[in-house]
Amino acid sequence: MAQNTLITIENCAVRDGGTVHLPRVDWRLATGEAWLVTGPNGGGKAAFVRALAGQLDIVPNELAANAQAPVSVPLYSSVFGSDVAVVSLEAAAALIEEERQRDESEILNREDVGRTGRQYICEVLGGSSRKGAPLPPIAARLEAMPQVKLCGVEHILDRGLRYMSTGEIRRTLLCRALLSGCKLLVLSDPFAGLDVASRAILLEFFDTIVKKQLSATGVEAAFPRIIVSMERFREIPAGINKVLEFSERKVSFCGTREDYEQVLTLREETALHTRAMEREAFLASLEKIRLESGALVADINSAELPDSLVSFHKVNVGWGEHRVLVDLDWEVKKGEHWLLRGPNGSGKTTILELITGDNMQVFREDVRLFGKRRGSGETIWDIKRQLGIVSYRLHVEYRMVGGTDLQSVIISGFHDSIGLYETATDYELATAKAWLRLAGFAGREEQPFASLSYGEQRAVLIIRAAVKSPRVLILDEPCHGLDEDYHTKILDLLEKVAGTGTTTLLHVTHDESEVLACEKHILELHPDEQPMYRIIQL
Repeated sequence: MAQNTLITIENCAVRDGGTVHLPRVDWRLATGEAWLVTGPNGGGKAAFVRALAGQLDIVPNELAANAQAPVSVPLYSSVFGSDVAVVSLEAAAALIEEERQRDESEILNREDVGRTGRQYICEVLGGSSRKGAPLPPIAARLEAMPQVKLCGVEHILDRGLRYMSTGEIRRTLLCRALLSGCKLLVLSDPFAGLDVASRAILLEFFDTIVKKQLSATGVEAAFPRIIVSMERFREIPAGINKVLEFSERKVSFCGTREDYEQVLTLREETALHTRAMEREAFLASLEKIRLESGALVADINSAELPDSLVSFHKVNVGWGEHRVLVDLDWEVKKGEHWLLRGPNGSGKTTILELITGDNMQVFREDVRLFGKRRGSGETIWDIKRQLGIVSYRLHVEYRMVGGTDLQSVIISGFHDSIGLYETATDYELATAKAWLRLAGFAGREEQPFASLSYGEQRAVLIIRAAVKSPRVLILDEPCHGLDEDYHTKILDLLEKVAGTGTTTLLHVTHDESEVLACEKHILELHPDEQPMYRIIQL
């Protein structure tokens, strides 16, 4: 079967005004092809995806007048035009930002639940995003639509977007994109943060859609073309047959999946000889920074704390008819590193937000931190002084002040603020530079947080949380968006932090490869069961 070219990018740059993100890209998408776009954090993959979505410009380069060798004629064409949708961690974060800006709870003097999944999806089916606007007739039939069933969102359509888990938000985004009639769909890190059931749903989705696109000869509205973008080469759908890799802001591989797998095998063999030495050097540098910061950490943690760091007594949390936590009894003691696990929407993030105070229902429940019941007179700063936090909510908040430079983001960890509003001390400046150097950001201290890729942003926020060696380090899917190198370094960092004896970890992850050896205590959530949780000791 003859192939038809759908996208051609030949000798083109990816630009944003005067800023060049990728100096040159050469790539073609044809029928019969299903592509994976991959590469390390900051390598250029994110810029390429944004360009496909029309968020950055794809501009033909000018030919050099004195070129000595034949060069390709610059060309960019796409049969999709602007008919492209992207489902990503960034898109999910942007949606949550939008919902927070639309929140009128203070004006209404009651809780504003915001848009529901049904309302949001119906915006591409003739509905309106205007508050209070009536739903179109098709809204009553969503549950029966195959796209809704394929994405597994039929049971959360009437839940507010702000009350959905990360995985539920992203499946809702996917459903909306499918129903929008877009002809090209880019899925960025589609498996990040999804539970086992959601991953199975997504793999079934790939099997269904990719098979149709591989056999199709043109652009069919009923079945969008799919491009998958992932930081790490794992859980790649079987239908993917082509790989495009970006490193150091250029194309570093473009070819078949089989050839790429061979390249990865050779890289892995080479890495085996150096990984142990690199790990030892990384941990030695980390220990040096930790010892040098010992005086400040000792001052922050000078208060004596009881053995019981966190305790929940018959805690119940829910919204409307939906009950998230039911009679939860749970206690965390010093040195007990906990893994929290359960399906998307089971309440893991809710538990962490009760601890941090980001969920206001904490003040009506018996939740105690460091021996004191929440709402008994402590200030939010008394609490945050003892906590380090890496979460989706924190990431969203930092994206809203994205002009803050990296050095200030790290230093803000000492002050428990979003952004830096105090003059940094010489010690804080030196410590921030040391941590940034350790994480591979040397020389980029003044770079704006917003200019980083999502994975790079997450790595910086993890450093921010760890910089003061907090009594409790709260980790809600900390490795979202991290490439293989950062993934390994961050897990090494967390193991080292846990081994100091001064910090206790509370860790949420769906990825078995991210479970740390020190996590011997497990809180496992089972929604709709009695009881709705189990405590496991390893």
